[in-house]
Amino acid sequence: MARHAIPAERAGTSGVGVGPVGTGEAAAPAGGRAAFGVDAGRSHLLRRRRRVDRFFHGLCLAATLTGLAVLVVLLADVLADGWRHLDWHFLTSFASRLPERAGIYAALMGSLWVIGVAAPLLVIVGVGTAVYLEEYGGDGPLARLIKINIDNLAGVPSIIYGILGLALFVRGLGLGPVVLAGALTMALLVLPVVIVATQEALRAVPASLRHASYALGATRWQTTWRVVLPAALPGILTGIILALSRAIGETAPLIVVGAVTYVRFVPSSLFDPYTVLPIQIYSWITMPREEFKELAAAGIVVLLGVLLCMNGAAIYLRNRYQQRW
Repeated sequence: MARHAIPAERAGTSGVGVGPVGTGEAAAPAGGRAAFGVDAGRSHLLRRRRRVDRFFHGLCLAATLTGLAVLVVLLADVLADGWRHLDWHFLTSFASRLPERAGIYAALMGSLWVIGVAAPLLVIVGVGTAVYLEEYGGDGPLARLIKINIDNLAGVPSIIYGILGLALFVRGLGLGPVVLAGALTMALLVLPVVIVATQEALRAVPASLRHASYALGATRWQTTWRVVLPAALPGILTGIILALSRAIGETAPLIVVGAVTYVRFVPSSLFDPYTVLPIQIYSWITMPREEFKELAAAGIVVLLGVLLCMNGAAIYLRNRYQQRW
C-alpha cells in the first residue's frame, strides 16, 4: 500500500524544518538564528561599554592622582622652606625688618578680627536673605530679581569687590583703611556663597515638618524659627564656615581697600589699621633676602593650618548634627 505524501502546507507550518534526506535531523529555524545574532550584538555592545567605562575610570583616577601629586609636592616644598621658623616666637612676634625677629602675630590677629566682624554680618544678611527667598518670597518679581543678582554676584572677580569696598566703605562712608571696611568688603565677597548654601539647607528640610507645624496652629514665622531653621542649622553653619575659609585667604580686595603691609600692633577696635595673613606673606615674598622667603613659607603653613581647622570644624558640624530624613 503506497504511503501518502505530506502536504506542502502542513510541512511548512509545522514549525520544524525537514533535514537532509535519510538523516532524520531537523533544520534550525530562521527565528533562532536571528535571536542568536541579536544576542551576539548585545554582548559585543556590552563589552565595548565596559571597555569605555574602564578607560574613563582610569582617566579620572589619573587626573585625581596628578592633582594630588602636585599638591603634595607644593606642600612638601613649603614645609621644607618654612619648617625651621615655625615656633612660638614666630607666632607671638610682630613683623620686623630683621628676619630672625620677625613674626606673624599682627597678621594672624588681624585676620581673626576681619573674620570675626564679617561672620555676624554674614549670618544676619545672608541667612535672612535665604529665609526670605525660600519661605516668603515665592516666585514674585522681587524674589526673582534678588536671585538673578545673587547668581551674577557669584561669578564676579574678587578684585571688583575690592574696588566696590574702596568706593563705598573707604571713601563713600569715610571709614578709611580700617578693620570695619575690610570686614564689610569680605562680607560682600562671600555673601552669595552663604545665601546659596542656606537656601540648599532650607530646601533639604521636608515639607511634612512644615505641614505638621501648621496643623498644630503655628504661624509661618513660628514654623520657620522653631522648626525649619533648627533642622537646617548644620547645613547653614557649614556654608558660613566654608565662606569664611574663602574670605580668610583673599588678598586682592584687601590690598585695594588699604590693608597695610607692615604693622607692629594688634587692632584694638574696628577703626584701627590692620594687616592679614595673605598680605603679610605677600610682603615677605617681595623682599630680596632669602630669609624672608622662608618666613613667607612659614606664614603659608600657618594660613593652611587655619584653613584646615575651619574646614575640619565644618565637616564635624555637618556629620555631627546632620539629620537623615
